[in-house]
Amino acid sequence: MSEATSKSGGSKKKAGAAATKSPAKKTTAAAKNKTAAAVPGLELHNLHPPKGSVKNRNRRGRGEGSGSGRTAGRGHKGQRSRSGFSSKRGFEGGQMPLTRRLPKRGFTNIFRTEFAEINVGRLEALAAEKEITPELLKERGFVKKLKDGVKVLGVGEVKSKLKVRAHAFSATAKQKIEAAGGVAEVIEK
Repeated sequence: MSEATSKSGGSKKKAGAAATKSPAKKTTAAAKNKTAAAVPGLELHNLHPPKGSVKNRNRRGRGEGSGSGRTAGRGHKGQRSRSGFSSKRGFEGGQMPLTRRLPKRGFTNIFRTEFAEINVGRLEALAAEKEITPELLKERGFVKKLKDGVKVLGVGEVKSKLKVRAHAFSATAKQKIEAAGGVAEVIEK
């Protein structure tokens, strides 16, 4: 194949064919992507894992030459070497298991009410709002989940007059909101 190079030093063109066809090619999504532009030829059909990252599975008990033949990595004799062996969760070979060695105290109340907590200092960012509600706090990303309700805690300062609706308030939070001329309204379930 003959290739003609221009004197300006750069682009190589195929003689004849390139002159007749217009260069109206559609750009692919990969061509628009900056990472694909940085690595030429990086497309879905020619992706492959890095060299040495993919290894064959170790097939045990397939002859001495494999490196894991004969005892297949289980050692000689004993319960663990036998087929069908499986130990109980937490079993330590007859030694007193860790879960039994440690002292136990109290219990977990499965009926507890778990609040999404927010400090009054963070409510200052929503001073422009007419009313601060749990739904608004979730929408703006101040709380991730509403759980069993929102509780306002008293860390931080309140300078604006806020109307806050929540499921619970700490005593200091309520005091700070009302001292600034705002209203702390409890939502009943």
